[in-house]
Amino acid sequence: MSGIPRVLVVDDEADIRELLDMTLARMGIECDCVASVAAAKGRLEEKTYQLCLTDMRMPDGDGLELVRHIEAHHPTLPAAVITAHGNTENAVAALKAGAFDYLAKPVSVAQLRALVKSALAVPESRNPPGARAHELFGQSAPIIQVRERIVKVARSEAPVFISGESGSGKELAARLIHRESSRGDKAFVAVNCGAIPENLMESEFFGYRKGAFTGAETERAGFFQAADGGTLFLDEVADLPLPMQVKLLRAIQEKHVRRVGATAEEPVNVRIICATHQDLRRLMDAGRFRQDLFFRIHVIEIRMPALRECGADIAALAIRILARLSGVSGAAAPEIAPQAIAALKTYDFPGNVRELENILERALALHSGGVIGIDDLQLQPPKVGAGETAGIGAKPLQEFLDDQERQAILDALQKTRFNRTAAARILGVTFRSLRYRMERLGLNEPEA
Repeated sequence: MSGIPRVLVVDDEADIRELLDMTLARMGIECDCVASVAAAKGRLEEKTYQLCLTDMRMPDGDGLELVRHIEAHHPTLPAAVITAHGNTENAVAALKAGAFDYLAKPVSVAQLRALVKSALAVPESRNPPGARAHELFGQSAPIIQVRERIVKVARSEAPVFISGESGSGKELAARLIHRESSRGDKAFVAVNCGAIPENLMESEFFGYRKGAFTGAETERAGFFQAADGGTLFLDEVADLPLPMQVKLLRAIQEKHVRRVGATAEEPVNVRIICATHQDLRRLMDAGRFRQDLFFRIHVIEIRMPALRECGADIAALAIRILARLSGVSGAAAPEIAPQAIAALKTYDFPGNVRELENILERALALHSGGVIGIDDLQLQPPKVGAGETAGIGAKPLQEFLDDQERQAILDALQKTRFNRTAAARILGVTFRSLRYRMERLGLNEPEA
């Protein structure tokens, strides 16, 4: 970005416009202030801005309408909304509509400054989808969709929820989102929520003051303070006990934390990315996960595909992994026999990419003659009970049927180069039915 940055402020309250104008001027930022949605749309056609700050309620519309307009007509412009205090529903709705971030009334000057600095750090033009997120390897339809999704959501400050089976690359996706974002040069703090003893969770997350408890001989920062300015990745968030879920919800909503033993809160500026292999909706129904926390962290979802859904990538991925593993010892990577490749393509991979790495590492140690054969892989046969076949019965019926339906849709999309109308015709369903099924199965459509 060159020259003096310019921000568009949209609010029908004169005192709010004045506060924002004065604060931005002190930051060396030019500001245009308008009092209606119509006026904002007019200014957007006349000038180029680096940020739009809009109130949620205006005489002729609302902030969500303006956010959607910006998303459709000015997709590189970050938009942030100003919401009423405690109205998290509006904040979440705005983030889902494409808002970069939000501020709660009364507007905190410190939080306003942090939001503006973060927004202005977002490049005005992005690299082509996936140009930098190349570590997520593969050319199958699900992987391409995930890469495109990562590049898009990285521009936002909205919380991201990453779902997927164990070993499918959830942390890798979180790291790529962080790297592609304006926070990419700040800290990325990954936390395994299932590995922290319950009695230590509060002090680990929020830090503690000296003397707060026996053994607290010095003051210590928590995960939130360590990630300040960057990204906090909460892996296996479903393992958090209910009392900690309450404290986490407050920290996310208020953007403040209180160290154990402290009397005052301190502001923190972190982006939250969560992940789990468990079904949070089922846990909510069972009373094991709070509904309010679910809707706060589940603003944007990225579903990581299982390796068995990316069969076209398995051969190239195996060669890539072998080259990396061999490079550690300085040896040349062995070839993989065609029969071994065929066996990998038909294997179910319950442990996904992590299991593939383990299989190849073992084969690398066992093989002889410079070629990895099918016996070197030592693939485990699918677990089959009495009267079962190796598909139906190896997993719950609905999960099995969903897998079959998902693969059929992906095959049709690949055959038609993502022409959904043509894919629906191949599958013998209506276009509307296909869109519904894709949404239900987490098959996000590629972004334009």
